[in-house]
Amino acid sequence: MPDRLSALDASFLYVEDHSTPMHVGGVAIFERPREGFNHERLLDLIGQRLAFLPRYRQRVLEVPGHLARPVWVDDVDFDLNYHVRRSALPQPGSDSQLFDLVARLMSRRLDPGRPLWEAYFVEGLAGDRVALVTKTHQSVVDGIGTIEIGQLILDATPQEPEPFDDDTWHPRREPSRTQLILDAVAETVQRPTELVENVRSIAHDVTAMAGKVTETVGDVASALKTMVNPAPSGPLNVRTSGGRMFAGVRTRLEDFRKVRAAHGGTVNDVVLAAITGALREWLLSRGSNLTATTTVRALVPMAVRDAETAEYSTPGLVGNQVDAYLVDLPVGEPNAVLRLQHIGHAMADHLDSGRSVAARGLRTVGGFAPPTLHSLGARVAGSMSGRIFNVLITNSPGPQVPLYAGQAKMVEMFPVMPLVRNQALAIGVTSYHGGVYFGLNGDRKAVSDVDLLAGMIEESLEELKGAHW
Repeated sequence: MPDRLSALDASFLYVEDHSTPMHVGGVAIFERPREGFNHERLLDLIGQRLAFLPRYRQRVLEVPGHLARPVWVDDVDFDLNYHVRRSALPQPGSDSQLFDLVARLMSRRLDPGRPLWEAYFVEGLAGDRVALVTKTHQSVVDGIGTIEIGQLILDATPQEPEPFDDDTWHPRREPSRTQLILDAVAETVQRPTELVENVRSIAHDVTAMAGKVTETVGDVASALKTMVNPAPSGPLNVRTSGGRMFAGVRTRLEDFRKVRAAHGGTVNDVVLAAITGALREWLLSRGSNLTATTTVRALVPMAVRDAETAEYSTPGLVGNQVDAYLVDLPVGEPNAVLRLQHIGHAMADHLDSGRSVAARGLRTVGGFAPPTLHSLGARVAGSMSGRIFNVLITNSPGPQVPLYAGQAKMVEMFPVMPLVRNQALAIGVTSYHGGVYFGLNGDRKAVSDVDLLAGMIEESLEELKGAHW
């Protein structure tokens, strides 16, 4: 039987265009070890582990006449050097130069004729650091058969990659047009409605596609608390352009824990409160008229967590399931503590239900899970109408011990979440080794001042730390 894309995975290909590339990214920063860490060693490391991720050597093949959804086939011309690229900043490279490079890379769509992922080894960072920028299409990472590549190349101890020999991999022959048609006809006989849906989808019938996505979103989200009314209007919901702006924020996990200890709630509540305070100041800086009841609606996909483990222990995955919640962030509330309390009440339902869903499965996947969890969160956002939320916020806890790519120690990790249609901002948050790292991906026209918003997150956290009833 052909390895056919699911309806949800196919939808990410059908709705993609130049203004909304459907890939998830990450920016990992490493200290260069004495033994060295260069592009060749990264090639060896990734090459060694591709055997565990067969999807990363496969490309999408369309069925003639669109009689069925596309299929995954081995890329007989697979070239690791094409996917693992080398880049450099003018030394000494600054954060702003790195983030500008990230924005340019993320604005470009992946080549649909090749496996849908890329990795960039970026040299020249100040302090003898290097960065790894990854891009993976949302149709690739499902959390079960395929995880994000950033999860697979990181280890708890330094590893010396062996030279990679690609001669051991033998791709399967690509099916002929006749075979593709015969397989599609056989499936159509069993499920005749599939043909109509495929023709509508490929013709860009957005209404029909939205209906199909609604049916299949259960593959990604184990629970979704939706609101019937549309999201509030504002500068975060505009026509998405093809350009991007990216900014990163570094904070300390201990600061969030101190706020939680002083005012209650969870670390995640404090993260959302810090973002809420920043969005409030950003809206005010743009002259928005905020009232006491003004809100910004966030789509917050969250991984299910084991209630018996520490709050920020390394998560695994529960199949390919995440809980996705729509949360109205109280940007109109001037009091930082009250903003935190409102968010805590809004998230209470998640705490009651999320821990009970297959919690033991959280410990079944090793490595650095946040990249995969962010990808699953993006799948939820990509499968929903942007009219029901203003901003995507994903928060995935990571390990509080150092991890390594080969001999290189990872010191920071910034998620890069994609923008969906008519969305101007997406925020990813990851905790790692005592830090909490925010990645802000904004539309270049609508949120050109994303670096200003990034600074406001730091200020909002400081306000929470000093807040009193």
